[in-house]
Amino acid sequence: MPTIPYEPADHPRPEPHSHRQVAESFGVDAGRYDRTRPHYPEAMVARIVNESPGREMLDIGCGTGIEARQFLAAGCTILGVEPDARMAEFARTTGVTVEPGLFESWDPAGRQFDAVISGQAWHWVDPVAGAEKAAAVLRPHGRFAAFWNAAEPPAEITEAFITAFRRALPDSPFDVAAMRLGRKGYPALTDRAIDGIRKSGLFAEPELWRFDWERSYTRAEWLDVLPTQGALTRLTAEPLADVLNEVGEAIDALGGSFTVRYAAVVVTATRD
Repeated sequence: MPTIPYEPADHPRPEPHSHRQVAESFGVDAGRYDRTRPHYPEAMVARIVNESPGREMLDIGCGTGIEARQFLAAGCTILGVEPDARMAEFARTTGVTVEPGLFESWDPAGRQFDAVISGQAWHWVDPVAGAEKAAAVLRPHGRFAAFWNAAEPPAEITEAFITAFRRALPDSPFDVAAMRLGRKGYPALTDRAIDGIRKSGLFAEPELWRFDWERSYTRAEWLDVLPTQGALTRLTAEPLADVLNEVGEAIDALGGSFTVRYAAVVVTATRD
């Protein structure tokens, strides 16, 4: 899979790590989150494993253990760090070892790792302090890899969501219009990670890897996913139902099912 050139985004970048109330809202329904959130391409997992000096890994913001279980299946040992006690407890029930806390203040107790990974979570970490902490717990030439799934549903579904969300929450700070970027929207997150790595001065030049893949959804499956999105996790029942109904009508108009195109994008660097 390709290593893609780094081109800085030409739009203001968010600072999601400062919004802890959102970051810690996903555990409201940990079971739904684990059941519905997409996994990552096996090719991505294999490349991270193969380009790390060993298989002892630290998973930052491990959530319910989605990516941790994929790396365990690839022969790695995993320790997760997770600030949400509900998510951490769910991960433990699936066989993932988890310690509580924010990564920036978590105590590694002298332990070091071959790789520090973070799936769909590094944007909740201070980009510079996080990079410095990652370097501190990595063995020489250890690999840092933060990755995200950037989703691109059909335009009709995206537009229905934006319209319904703005009607339900006209004063929301979430820039849901950015969803129109689809798989092109990842620089809003990856740029921050790259800048943090560079500012730390502790890593070789970061790289971007991209892995394209697809998944089909039924109406019921997609409406099960949506409440786990950060823009919706704190909605009350009535406005959430309004959003889901409008998106559901758009899915019905497409025949009741559709395909989402994903780009799994990895920001990665080795400890210098």
